[in-house]
Amino acid sequence: MATLARAEGETLAALLAAAPALPAWTRLRGPEAGLVMLRGRAGGDGAAFNLGEATVARCAVTMAGRIGHAWRLGRDLRAAELSAALDAALQDETLRPALEAAVIAPLAEAQRAARARTARRAAATEVRFFTLAAMR
Repeated sequence: MATLARAEGETLAALLAAAPALPAWTRLRGPEAGLVMLRGRAGGDGAAFNLGEATVARCAVTMAGRIGHAWRLGRDLRAAELSAALDAALQDETLRPALEAAVIAPLAEAQRAARARTARRAAATEVRFFTLAAMR
């Protein structure tokens, strides 16, 4: 679900178009957009405080007796619905291998590559400070 939540809506739709057809689904809730309050803690275990709000899209669907849920940052309602449908479809043991190969694996690989690119760019700006003790 984390891979689906981070996926771009257009990419998700394109991969689903090339994947095996999903069974029909019925919306239980949404898709709808709203706000959630982000909470933080000073030092990780201090007093809680309200950090701010984030826009989220959510959806719940039913497909062949299985319920799929999705929450994602942003307002992409179509991506939330497709993610919820995939959540329900991935619960079906007969559909899971094909969907993992056609949708989940390419998304996960693209996200890993993007994280690696970001890490390489950040590493290129690393500054190493030497102390007098290290220079002896």
